[in-house]
Amino acid sequence: MTALRDRIGRIQTRVLPGAGGWLSWWSRALAAWLPVRWRAALGLGRDRLLLSQEAGTADDALQVRLQTGDVDGETIRDVGRLPAGDTLGIDTDPLATVLSPSIVDLPRWLVMPAASGLRRRLTLPAAAAERLRDVVSFEIDRQTPFTSETAAFDARVLGRRASDGQLDVELIAVPLVAMQPRMEALGGIQSTLAGIDLADNQGIPLGVNLMPPAMRRHRADPWARWNWIIALVAVLALAMALWQTLSNRRAAADQFETEVTAQSAKARVAAQRRQMLVDTVEGQAYLDQLRRGHPSAIEVLDELTRRLPDTTYMEKVAIENDKLTLIGLSSEASSLVQRLEGSKLWHAPALTGALQPDPRSGRDRFTLTADLTVTQPTVQNRQETAPSGTGND
Repeated sequence: MTALRDRIGRIQTRVLPGAGGWLSWWSRALAAWLPVRWRAALGLGRDRLLLSQEAGTADDALQVRLQTGDVDGETIRDVGRLPAGDTLGIDTDPLATVLSPSIVDLPRWLVMPAASGLRRRLTLPAAAAERLRDVVSFEIDRQTPFTSETAAFDARVLGRRASDGQLDVELIAVPLVAMQPRMEALGGIQSTLAGIDLADNQGIPLGVNLMPPAMRRHRADPWARWNWIIALVAVLALAMALWQTLSNRRAAADQFETEVTAQSAKARVAAQRRQMLVDTVEGQAYLDQLRRGHPSAIEVLDELTRRLPDTTYMEKVAIENDKLTLIGLSSEASSLVQRLEGSKLWHAPALTGALQPDPRSGRDRFTLTADLTVTQPTVQNRQETAPSGTGND
């Protein structure tokens, strides 16, 4: 009937058996707490005006009844009768001047008498609930003597079987030749109709809409504006929440960066001091191993004393890095190389230049060199392997 009720009706056909009735009762219970105008404004109201005539001629008065729905059910009460004649034949709305302001804006429905239509019960699959009117349009030719072009029709869901989930549906059809005279008799009221219903044997409307879709007066969904407003508020709230979250993350990131920068400066100073200490310790260890790897001057002199003959006189003993240089006089200069070979303190002894006789002493002057045996340090000297080397002290 209203957009919200039609929406709830489609949902009810797809929920568990029995839940549809509970949802209907629950929605009516909530709507009953609101005033009539509020229910109509929000699309929750089930109230409507029922217009009916006993015959299809313009000589009969128009009966106006008010149907209201609450938690306890729907009630129908008489509002009045509008005399027939020229009153219904005018183009203006005659009900606008005679009805009270509280009900003048309620949906108006033309109620056809029970004898003017046919009702047939059908069993349809549950999937037919989405497009129930389109599905039953194919059943009119088989279930009624009419066609979809010569009759106004609609369907309602009576229930849902718990065993197989199929729908119990009732098809209602009214021939157009029976409905058209009654609509023409309404005059200006015809353009204000929200729908056409069919009464049962007790005169109670069945709750269907027989008016062709092209002729229906589409009322704006009152929830559409609220839906847009709620959606806009939700989007704005989400945007604000995301912006606030992003702002908090940025503030936390900036604070963390500041703390990291402060700690990094301290860490760099500590790392530099630690590296200086490590370099000092390693340099000292390197120098110690380098010193222990070279034979000492005392060891070299002691070894020379043991190997050189007593007829040899030394003028100079020089140790430069890993080179040993001997200059002196000896009467056995030619055999000095052989005497110096085999020492653990040096290797490759050799005479440099020719022997020169000394007339005063009667000995030969010699110059002898040898390579000291050096043990390389096991500790690497980082200063020597650095890209930019420094000079030796």
